[in-house]
Amino acid sequence: MRLTLGYAGFLVAAGMVTAAAAYVIIKYIPNYPLTASNPRDTSWTPARGEILDTLLTISWGILLLLAAIGLAGGWALAGWVLRPLQQINEAAQIAATGKLDHRINLVGRNDEFQQLADNFDHMLTRLSDAFDAHQRFAANASHELRTPLTVTSTLLDVARSSPEQPDYPRLLDQLQVTNDRAIRITDALLRLADADAASIRATSVPVDLAGVAHRSLTEQYTEAARHQVTVHGRLEPAPTFGDPVLLEQLVTNLVQNAIRHNTRPGTAYVSTGRDPASGAVVLRTENPGPEYSPEAAARLSEPFLRGGGRVRVAGQVVGHGLGLALVERIVAAHDGTLALEPRPGGGLVVTAVLRSPAPVSAVSTCA
Repeated sequence: MRLTLGYAGFLVAAGMVTAAAAYVIIKYIPNYPLTASNPRDTSWTPARGEILDTLLTISWGILLLLAAIGLAGGWALAGWVLRPLQQINEAAQIAATGKLDHRINLVGRNDEFQQLADNFDHMLTRLSDAFDAHQRFAANASHELRTPLTVTSTLLDVARSSPEQPDYPRLLDQLQVTNDRAIRITDALLRLADADAASIRATSVPVDLAGVAHRSLTEQYTEAARHQVTVHGRLEPAPTFGDPVLLEQLVTNLVQNAIRHNTRPGTAYVSTGRDPASGAVVLRTENPGPEYSPEAAARLSEPFLRGGGRVRVAGQVVGHGLGLALVERIVAAHDGTLALEPRPGGGLVVTAVLRSPAPVSAVSTCA
């Protein structure tokens, strides 16, 4: 309505200016007697005053006509211009009810409304993905934490049902294992929640990922041998800035992931270095294993994701599905990028890219 009134008002104002200009021009024409060009013609010739009166009368009629045209045309024009905005408003109202699957999909000319609608659709997609991920995280976290609590309750019920012959050492061992599992899950969830950019900036120090990877390979030697996995490392200096505890967790999780989700026997590859083009620090792990599609590989960083041997191997729990989720969170908190790609022939290639402060040289190799 405001656009319509504004359009009509502008049209009437323009008409008034035009009429006023015509009135002024005629008013200041010299008032000579007007006669017919043919002396024999006795037709009436109006005087200037009569012309001005007629002009004023006609001008009022024209202004009323312009006002009507302005209101009707302005209403139609405003509706045509604002129609995309109405679609965006309807989409916003639908999204406010919690339905994030609706999209505007505006078609037409590439103008400001088209760009706004496309950005709004992109925002809805990001919000939908985030809400879905949070819902999956909450559901899976509840399931994972309920399991050790249920086991604890069952063990206590069994002990309470036969108080005359309790096997306290075995009961305590089982309770200890179950309690340790619950603590590990809780600790992983807390680390996942605390890995934010603000805390990273407050604790950033120079860290060489090559040294961190070397220590991790040494610490994981026994587990690699138990899983019959031979780990090869090519560790070039990879200096970066960040939280040393979280970066150590990052490297450890990737090394453990390459060992635990491998073939039996198998081989894992761990490398650090710098990208020659960008100078960024690169940490890469590679291991054979189940075959993944690019989409399935990209989703392996979702918390508690199960399937393809990611959480259970040969009936034994080897993790809680939080390793790659924590890795992704740590990399994002360090302003880096994480890529999970299927390995040709089966398995996974994980590449973490972080910023680097300065060029270095030298290479160390370990196996």
